[in-house]
This record gives sequence, C-alpha cells and structure tokens, in this order.
Amino acid sequence: MPAGKKWLLRGLAGLLAGLLFSSSGFALRPGEIVVVANRQVAAGVSLARYYCRRRRVPETNLVLLDLEAGEVCSRKAYNEKIRDPLRRFLDDRLVAGRPPVRCLLTFYGVPLKIAPPARKPGKRKQGSISGEGAGKPEDRVKKSGKRKLTVGASVDSELALVRADDYPLAGWAANPRYAGRVLSAAFRPRSELVVMVSRLDGPDPACVRRLIEDAVTAEKNGLSGRACFDARWPEPKPGKALQGYALYDAALHRAARLVEASGRLPVTIDSRGRLFSPGSCPGTALYCGWYSLARYVDAFTFKTGAVAWHIASSECESLKTKRPLWCVSLLRDGVAATLGPVAEPYVNGFPRPDLFFNCLVNRHFTLVESYFSSLPRLSWQMVLVGDPLYLPFPNH
Repeated sequence: MPAGKKWLLRGLAGLLAGLLFSSSGFALRPGEIVVVANRQVAAGVSLARYYCRRRRVPETNLVLLDLEAGEVCSRKAYNEKIRDPLRRFLDDRLVAGRPPVRCLLTFYGVPLKIAPPARKPGKRKQGSISGEGAGKPEDRVKKSGKRKLTVGASVDSELALVRADDYPLAGWAANPRYAGRVLSAAFRPRSELVVMVSRLDGPDPACVRRLIEDAVTAEKNGLSGRACFDARWPEPKPGKALQGYALYDAALHRAARLVEASGRLPVTIDSRGRLFSPGSCPGTALYCGWYSLARYVDAFTFKTGAVAWHIASSECESLKTKRPLWCVSLLRDGVAATLGPVAEPYVNGFPRPDLFFNCLVNRHFTLVESYFSSLPRLSWQMVLVGDPLYLPFPNH
C-alpha cells in the first residue's frame, strides 16, 4: 500500500477512535482492545489467550509478534518487530471495515523498554534520530551546561504514538488527552493519533494471571478497604502557584480529599516527612505516595483489586528483578494495578495523583482511561501495569 494512503488510513482510524473516546464517556469496550503477545514466550501467549476469553476480547484482536526474549530491545528491533507489524495490523483492520482500536494491551514476554543508542565517547547527540529538535521542557535537568536528552523510552509509552508516522525521539511528546496544564514538549500529536496502552506483566506468569482474576473479582464484589496517601509536607494554602515536587505533593492532598468526598473509602493522609512504616496500612485498596528510591517499604496488606503506585525514579526498570523496586514489589504483595517509569522521568512525567484518582473513583473511568487522562507525556518512560478494562468503582 502506498505510504500516503497508509498515512490517510491511520489518520482516519485515529479520528474515529478519537470521536469514540470523546463522546462515549470513556467507556472502553473489549472489542476496542488489541492484545499483543510475543510468539516466542509460550506463557505470555497462553495468558493473552486466557485474557481474551475472560474479558471477551475477540480472538481476531490478538497479535502475535516474533520478538527476542528479555525486557530490553533496541530502537531498531522496536521499529521493525513491534511498531511496524502493529501499524500494518491496524491498517488492515481499517481496510476490512472493522471497528477502530482505542487500546493496546502488551503481555508478559513483550519487551518493557527501548534502549537508547550507544553514544561515541566524547560526543553528545542532540535532537532526535530524525534530526528534529527536542524542545525545551522546563523541568529537565542540566548536565555540564547542556540539556540531558534521551531517545530511550518504555515500549508502551512509544506505542501510544504507533499511528504517528514521524516525530522527534529525543525528549517527550505532549499527551493531548492529559487533563492538566500542558507542558512544553518536542511534539504535540493530535488526539486522534494517540492510542491508550496498558500492560499485563510481572515477575512470573502466576502473578499475571492473578492480575486478570483480581480485576474481575473486584468488579464483581466492589473494591473495599482504605485509601492511603503519603505526602511529605502540609497542604499548601489555596491559590499558591506550584510546580515540580510541590505540585505533586499538593496533588496527593487533593487526591485524598477527592476520594474522601466520594464516600467510597475511608482515607488516611500522612503529611509528615517520613514514609508509612512497615505494617501501618492494613486493608489498603488505594495507595499513592513518595519518595523512597528503589527501596520498597512493606507498609501494606492489600485488598483484592488494589491500585497502588509510588512516585520515585526508575521503579519499573524491571518487572522480573529481585531488587526492592516499587512496581515489582507491589505486584508481589498483591496489587491488581500499578505504574512507574523504566528510567528517570522527572516528576512531571508521572500521572497527577489528583487527576488519576478522581477519574478512577468519581468519574467512573476504567484503569487505562484514568491513567491516560492524568499522564502528561508520551514517547517517554512510564508504564501502566494492569487490566485496561478494570473498573473498580462502576457508576451505580
């Protein structure tokens, strides 16, 4: 198919998905999910097929890719073995007149992150692989007087732009579905070019199967327990201009107030400098806090269906490691969903806690819709682990 026609088809598919996304109350449906598994990892393929049956995703929505095993892939491998086959699949669906895809779900066995290319000693590569500039994001760190740029990313965050033909790879892209203040970015895609992405992955296949079952069970029985938010400072006075760490700390306070106002769960908010202590949060259904770098604190007993995440750098750099990273530790301890970065995201790369939990608790969004409504950046470092269809607080 000519390149121009492919671009037109992808744009049309994105437009249809965008219209559905904006007009249907964010009601993601099973038929709008494409499940992605690695043909070379039998356990991942089996789990993907099980998910399709359990969640009534059509078997024709399953894509099997031929990928090397491991959590890291090169940019070349991502382009040729993940991005390009999925683009062809989405184009073929549109030609066949099938419904547009709004969500990709990657499975155990699909690489977690894209490695940045090796740099020659003494040289710093500026801009993107395509030669375009990277913009000037305001909270990016500086090193030796120059901005630190990267073209590494999580596979899932890059897949959110699988419909976009060309964009800068150094730095990040603005998420047009983000409900907060838009930050500067190397690329601002149109909303219809963005597809939501989630992942069902973990330290072993048994954990992944539990994630599927816990989401179904919690939807059936209702998510109960306590919401625990771990801020570091007292809530600031209203009207004060905030950014960076102060903005996210205040967002934890707002998240606590929004969940408490919903009447769905009792809330604990801690604004002392120290973290929740071990064993201090029994019956936890929701958790968000910061900052303990690569040092998980086992403060919780989690309810079935719990959603929990921690704001700290690189806490999702592996989902197989025995290191006490927060994402893998939370999964081992029983949560149904978590999120984190594969590399340094800077604080504004995280979802805003107040936006995320408000969508999940008060606006009755699914897990993946809550995430994409609160996530500022794409083509960057963040990963969502959990069933995208998970709806812990249905509208009734």
